[in-house]
Amino acid sequence: MLKWFVTLFAVCTLGLAVVVVGAYEPDRPLDSLKARWAPPPSTFIQVDGLRVHLRDEGPRDDALPIVLIHGTSASLHTWEGWAEALRGTRRVVRFDLPGIGLTDAWTAQKADYSGESYARFAQKVLQTLGISRAVVGGNSLGGEIAWRLAVLAPPMVDRLILVDSAGPAFMPKSVPLGFSLARSPYLNWITEHLLTRSLVKASITNVYGHPERVTPELVDRYFELTLKEGNRRALTQRLQSFVPGRGVESLSEVQQPTLILWGGQDRLIPPEVAQFFLTRIAHSRLIVYEDLGHVPQEEDPPRTVRDVLAFLSPAVRPSGAPSP
Repeated sequence: MLKWFVTLFAVCTLGLAVVVVGAYEPDRPLDSLKARWAPPPSTFIQVDGLRVHLRDEGPRDDALPIVLIHGTSASLHTWEGWAEALRGTRRVVRFDLPGIGLTDAWTAQKADYSGESYARFAQKVLQTLGISRAVVGGNSLGGEIAWRLAVLAPPMVDRLILVDSAGPAFMPKSVPLGFSLARSPYLNWITEHLLTRSLVKASITNVYGHPERVTPELVDRYFELTLKEGNRRALTQRLQSFVPGRGVESLSEVQQPTLILWGGQDRLIPPEVAQFFLTRIAHSRLIVYEDLGHVPQEEDPPRTVRDVLAFLSPAVRPSGAPSP
């Protein structure tokens, strides 16, 4: 019997070792990712001591640029459909946040991945670019950064676009497996050292209303950018320090006209949260896309950007909104 247990233990250990070796993915240096994910018009600028991946497109004489901020584990690429529709007539600025995409992570001494910290960083990016006033939009974490920036620096934000925005406390109906592992104090080592393409695909599929729209290239992008050096550690720090609802009372200070867009099939930040924003932000309007998920701007760019274009028209403003 003892011999049988020893054999079973050896087989299980060998099997686990095979799984670990097969799933182990080392960090990838920035330079190895640039060719595929940062071709022109991508550039890199220095902000707060970090190399920041940026795309700044469209006419430079646009008096009111459109700034778009991505969510957790995404990148500036999530806005490509919107940028394509807007950059012919509007200046469109997108950048990767610290510890996400191709932007450097903060050092251990400076690491603060809270929404407030990211909002201060976004302000520094706009100041570096010489942008004193803009339309600011964001998805998920990016939405939280956008509305916090509107509170932090009201003159800098002309209007807000919140897409399945984070900020308020909420009860998710489903959380991507990668996020669950990263947030666990016992299992976060899996996402920091082990990562499979299938795990990334499952996490993306989880936040789409139409899973069939998850393409191999989309999975490649999320997978490879997650492996950029420092990103997995930053994700763990971000999710483990996350405090739902912190500072959300300041939403009542948002006076900018605000367009709220939401996926009706969002299981990560459910549509009920959209109603919270609608009741807290005075000059706001809500549009729900019943068939879309957590990243509607990525899942169906043509439909969602049409509502953005209407919102940006001077003739269309939320009821009671002040004139610019």
